[in-house]
Amino acid sequence: MSYAETILTGGRIFRGLREGFAEAVAIAGARVVAVGDREAVLALAGPNTKRIDLAGRVAVPAFNDSHQHLLPLGLTMGQVDLRNEVAPSLDALLGAIRAAASQAPPGQWIRGRGFDDSVLDVGRNPTADELSAAAPNNPVFIVRTCGHVGVANHAAMAAAGIDAATQDPPGGSLDRVAGLPNGSLREHAMRLVNRKIAPPSDAQLVDAIGLASQDMLRQGFTRVMDANVGMTAGIREIDAYHTARDGGQLGVRTWMCLAGNPDGIADAAWQRGIRPMQGDDMLRYGAMKVFCDGSAGGRTAAVSEPYVQGGTGMFIFPTEQFHDLLGKYPRQGWQLAIHAIGDAAIETTLVGMEAADSAAHPVAGRRHRIEHCEFTTANQIARMAARGIEAMPQAIFIYEFGDMYIHNLGAARGHASNPWRSWIDAGMHPATGSDAPVSSTDPFRNIHTLVTRRTNRGTVLGADQCLSVAQAVHAYTWAGAYSQFAEADAGRILPGQIADIAVLSQDIFACDVEEIPGTRADLVLRGGIVAFDRHA
Repeated sequence: MSYAETILTGGRIFRGLREGFAEAVAIAGARVVAVGDREAVLALAGPNTKRIDLAGRVAVPAFNDSHQHLLPLGLTMGQVDLRNEVAPSLDALLGAIRAAASQAPPGQWIRGRGFDDSVLDVGRNPTADELSAAAPNNPVFIVRTCGHVGVANHAAMAAAGIDAATQDPPGGSLDRVAGLPNGSLREHAMRLVNRKIAPPSDAQLVDAIGLASQDMLRQGFTRVMDANVGMTAGIREIDAYHTARDGGQLGVRTWMCLAGNPDGIADAAWQRGIRPMQGDDMLRYGAMKVFCDGSAGGRTAAVSEPYVQGGTGMFIFPTEQFHDLLGKYPRQGWQLAIHAIGDAAIETTLVGMEAADSAAHPVAGRRHRIEHCEFTTANQIARMAARGIEAMPQAIFIYEFGDMYIHNLGAARGHASNPWRSWIDAGMHPATGSDAPVSSTDPFRNIHTLVTRRTNRGTVLGADQCLSVAQAVHAYTWAGAYSQFAEADAGRILPGQIADIAVLSQDIFACDVEEIPGTRADLVLRGGIVAFDRHA
């Protein structure tokens, strides 16, 4: 008789949305070998079997962040933190920049991430004048929480050659006051500054992967998708991922989505011989990313009806060029992961996917993804469901940005955003993630938001779209695996599945809903091996 190597019992085991709960789970090697009632599973115990007492806690499939930027997340951990909870006012933001400048030698770049103009007390972006006063001897570039808007001080603009004569680049724009740039750069205009900042070294890229993946493990994740590999350091990011995997720094299984914009790494990767689905259990190539529009917070998401403040956002590429890419990459075998937030961008994306649909290269079965996909119409949902095109939203956006949706788009569109239940009722499989470093990776805040749809200011957006706790966990586990063609191996706790399991500090299925955000991952198994143990 072969014995189990590890048995978890003493609490509930959430096997999956359809399967419900069990009393115990047995693991041998990297996989689950049995799950069921306590006595039947304990019968598999041998003299050397490790027994883990859940002590009334719950075990769930380890979480899957289906859309984030793992490598950039690690890099931004060394930047000035300007998130709402750290810098809720303009004075606090400028104080953080001032403090960083006091520690930096003259001329050294100061970078920050995470501010939200809709939360700042002044209700606007900082200006170049204000950033220059806070750091008069350093170029400063800070990026809005959405990642689609940045603000440069005068030294940074001078380094980038930005002055009154600078024209808006294709797919981007500069904010101006009396004809002069005021420091705010939108979409591709940010590249004018970014290209003047020294890129990270190879060692820094590897360290960033290690730092971010260990942070994800501590939260209960064993899988992520890096949603735009190549966005920071080009093709070197692929080498960094392989180095991190081979050296053991990569702590989470990573589904690689390559930067497929014309200035991305798609062609270089193809010339290297990189193909869809190549890889192993820790690192696999899967999707190709193309941007269609910007962000709702930056008012650059392409919408059919104007924003409250005016304007309808922007498309990153001309329609013909964009649609050519939606045909090119599927012909190479890639899954598409298209950034489209506004309803006009989603419409353009669907038209392009539908035009590329053919007997030789059918859309059905490819599980193409529309990333974020926040403002969908009923017609668009029906068309997505008919072709198996999946919405890949981020629940945390409702919590962090929900009131901004109402402010920028009006109450009707704000409440209709991210229609989870409508997607599910249509037969779709929306997964969730964080878009980190845009938003918090905390899975329990995300789960709580899926259940309550409550913003950080207490507004409930579209109460008819709330999910149950089980449905929310399903979105964070099985649905993420499905989006990565991994549902046969991951996303549930069943015999034959890889033993990626998170033991939570409390039973989130039984506790009061308002206690869910205080939950933590106490223990994380990756392939049956302890990858994180909060209590040692």
